[in-house]
Amino acid sequence: MSLTTPDTIRTLQRKLYAKAKQEPAYRFYALYDKISRDDVLNHAWRLVKANRGSPGVDGISFEAIENGIGVETLLQELARNLKDKTYRAQPVRRVMIPKADGSLRPLGIPTIRDRVAQMAVKLIIEPIFEADFCPNSYGFRPKKSAHDAMDDINSALWAGYTQVIDADLSKYFDSIPHAKLMAVVAERIVDGGILHLINLWLKAPVIGEDDNGVKKTVGGGKANRKGTPQGGVISPLLANCYLHILDRIWQRRHLKGKLQAHLVRYADDFVVMCRKDVEEPLKVVRHVLERLDLSLNEAKTHVVDATQASFNFLGFTIQMSRGASTGKPYPNVRPADKSLKKIKARLTELTGRNLTAIPLGDIVGNVNRSLRGWANYFHYRNSSEVMSKVRQHAEDRLRTHLMKRHKIRNRKAALCCFPRRDLYERYGLYKPPTVAGWKSVHALV
Repeated sequence: MSLTTPDTIRTLQRKLYAKAKQEPAYRFYALYDKISRDDVLNHAWRLVKANRGSPGVDGISFEAIENGIGVETLLQELARNLKDKTYRAQPVRRVMIPKADGSLRPLGIPTIRDRVAQMAVKLIIEPIFEADFCPNSYGFRPKKSAHDAMDDINSALWAGYTQVIDADLSKYFDSIPHAKLMAVVAERIVDGGILHLINLWLKAPVIGEDDNGVKKTVGGGKANRKGTPQGGVISPLLANCYLHILDRIWQRRHLKGKLQAHLVRYADDFVVMCRKDVEEPLKVVRHVLERLDLSLNEAKTHVVDATQASFNFLGFTIQMSRGASTGKPYPNVRPADKSLKKIKARLTELTGRNLTAIPLGDIVGNVNRSLRGWANYFHYRNSSEVMSKVRQHAEDRLRTHLMKRHKIRNRKAALCCFPRRDLYERYGLYKPPTVAGWKSVHALV
C-alpha cells in the first residue's frame, strides 16, 4: 500500500502553503468541498490504516470494514455525509495508558470513520498552518523530528545556552480551551464547514468503562469547554496551533536576543535554553501560558545548569560533559535511564517462560520489531554504551527463552548450545548497532 501523496493532493497542498506564506494575513474560506474529494478520502484512509490503532466505540476494525461493507462503500458514504452536511462525529473511546510513574494517561480513540474524516481535513489545512509555524517547533510536523529538536538543543549548548528551564505543562491536551483554540484556527480559516467539523470533534462525547466494565460517558459533550482527545488524528495539529502563540511571541518580540533565551518545543514538551538569567524567561513563559489558560506543572518544572547536571527531553538525557582524552566540554546526548529500563522490560516480557508454546519465529519477530523501533529512535549521538547494554540484554533474554524451551538448566551449557553467533545467524535475532549514532535521522514518532 503506497503512502506517497498523490500528485493532485500534493499540488493543492503546495498552492495552499504558497498562498499562506505569501499572505500572512489571508484567511481561507473555500476549503470544505475539497475534503470530500475521492483522492483526498482514499489517501486519508491509507494514512489512517498505516497508523493502525484500535477500533473506536463501535468496535469496528480495519479488517471488519474490508471484509464487511468494504472500503469503497465506507468512503462513498462518508463523502456523501460530508457533502450534504449530515456528518456527525461519533463518541470517542477512552483508554487509560499506564505511565512510567505509575499514573494513567487518558487516550481518546475516535472511530475509524471519524479518523478518516479528521485525516482528510488535516491534509487540507495542515499546509496553511505549516506556513506560519516557527522553526523552533518540531513535534508532529512534516519533515521535522525529535532528532531535529535534539540537534537544536545540542547547538544551543555549544553556543553557551547551558541554563535550562525544563518545562512541563499540566495536562495540556485536557486543558486547551475550545473558544480560544477556535479563535486561533479562525485567524487563518473562516470556512464555516471546516470550523463546524473541528467543533464537532472537540465536543464529541468520551466513553469509558467503570471498574465493572460498564460503558459510560466520562467527558466531552456539548457542554464541554476544553480539551482535545489525545489520540485523535487532528489533535496534534490543533495542539501545535495553540502553542504556536508561545513560539510566535518568542519570535516576534526577539526574545532569544533580548533575554538570551532559546525556546525548543516538541508539541507540549519544551525547554528554554538560557545563556544568563533564567528568571525573566521563566516569567515570560508563565505569563503567556496564563493568557492561554494553561499552567506549568510546578512539581515537574525545574531549572538545570547543564554544565553541572543532566536533564531529560524526548527520552534522552542531555548534559555538558568533558572528553576523556581532550578534557574539552561537549554536549553528551544519550538514551535516558528510563528509556533503557523500558526497552529491557519490554524484551523481558516478550521472551517470558509462559510463551514457550508460541512458535519461536513469532517470539523472535516480536522481539525484533521492538528492538528495531527502539534502535531507530535511540541510535543517535552518544548512544554506544546504552545500545551495547540493550544488545546484551536481548541476547541474554533470547538465550534464557531457548533454555526454557529446550529444558536446559545450566547456563554454561546454554552458552555452548546457543552461542551468540547462532542467536543472530540461526535464530534471526536483530543486532542493534553499537557504534555511536552521530548522524541525525528522522525519527518515526
